[in-house]
Amino acid sequence: MSASADLSAPALDQDGTADAPGVQDPPPPVRGMRRLMGWIIPANLGIFMLWGAIPGVLLPQQITVLFGEQDKVANLALVATIGAFAAMIAQPVAGQLSDRTRSRFGRRAPWMIIGTLAGGLALTGLAFAGTLTGVVIAWTLVQICYNLAQGPLSAIMPDRVPAARRGTFSALTGIGVMAGALGGQVVGSVFFDSITAGYLIFAAVSVLALGLFTMANPDHPSTGTAREPFRLRDFLSTFWINPVKHPDFAWAFLGRLLLYTGYFAVTGYQLFLLTDYFHVAEPESMIPVLGLTSLVGILLATVVSGPLSDRVGRRKPFVFGSAITTAVALLLPWMWQDVTAWTLMMFISGFGFGMFQAVDTALMSEVLPSAKSFAKDLGVVNIAATLPQTLAPGVAGAIVLAFGYAGLFPVGIALSVLGAFAVWPIKAVR
Repeated sequence: MSASADLSAPALDQDGTADAPGVQDPPPPVRGMRRLMGWIIPANLGIFMLWGAIPGVLLPQQITVLFGEQDKVANLALVATIGAFAAMIAQPVAGQLSDRTRSRFGRRAPWMIIGTLAGGLALTGLAFAGTLTGVVIAWTLVQICYNLAQGPLSAIMPDRVPAARRGTFSALTGIGVMAGALGGQVVGSVFFDSITAGYLIFAAVSVLALGLFTMANPDHPSTGTAREPFRLRDFLSTFWINPVKHPDFAWAFLGRLLLYTGYFAVTGYQLFLLTDYFHVAEPESMIPVLGLTSLVGILLATVVSGPLSDRVGRRKPFVFGSAITTAVALLLPWMWQDVTAWTLMMFISGFGFGMFQAVDTALMSEVLPSAKSFAKDLGVVNIAATLPQTLAPGVAGAIVLAFGYAGLFPVGIALSVLGAFAVWPIKAVR
């Protein structure tokens, strides 16, 4: 192996696994790091545009068109809950599979390609689904397949990025994630009356984005890495990390779980809030404005927070500030039932979530329990993002049916504040 090849790979233990974060990180500068940092934005953009466009715009509209206004809240809750539950299981399993994969194309790249190709086929099925059962099955397959790609993609940072540069890398990842989620809403609104075409185009974009990422940033061959024997007990442990043995990880997980739950309990029902709470006659014309408004807030916070957290060497204050900012934003539409309040909320909460996305991934990467299972552990981390999407539709639907849409806001505020305080007990990260 040449010297240049040595520089491009993570430092390895004798068993062929990367050292734990903070113990012996890849020696900077890492060859190809600028290219990797540049490509991580479109890679995340390609996947997260789906999560912005489909559950927030196209899927609610498809359910309303197919099954009518009367049961739209209950139907959306059913479809979204089953799909998100599948995603919650799929990410850590995908991480476990990629951690154990041995190929000349590396551990992560094969699953990113397989996942996005299969996801594109599942989206095609969703485009032509005409029954509630068909929508449930197709959306569940979409969640499973794209999480097969997203889980390994999330392991790129601990695999290949030095700790000293993870704040910046996390900020760039956050830009791709949030710009994708909000840009997806904007683009999705264009296909408000052409749902089938929208699904097919998003499928093509995701395949293109992940394909170009893997070609521009080839994964390190894993054929020489020792393969650990498969044990069913180890596989089942995919979904569990002992909070007593790893309290920092547990607190970080809890903080993300609470903040995401508070956020998605409200924003997951944006289309129905616009039509039934704010009484907007043409919500598809408002969604692009709201998405761009939130995107401005996100970009302002992200481009500053990630590099600044690297410079000051602190993560927790940024996570705390983001949660409090989100909680304050949710006060506005609760106290002031007007679409202007919702617009302001989108900007302020976007700023808060931009701050969160800029540093939370870096914080998580520094409290991972084991270097031998980066993708598996990050899959468990991502349960904190997917579990709220599992719980939020059902819980939010019950709240709406019992108390009306106004009941969503105090729940979101309380959970965001609790999420802020959850990060303070973390000891390994300042």
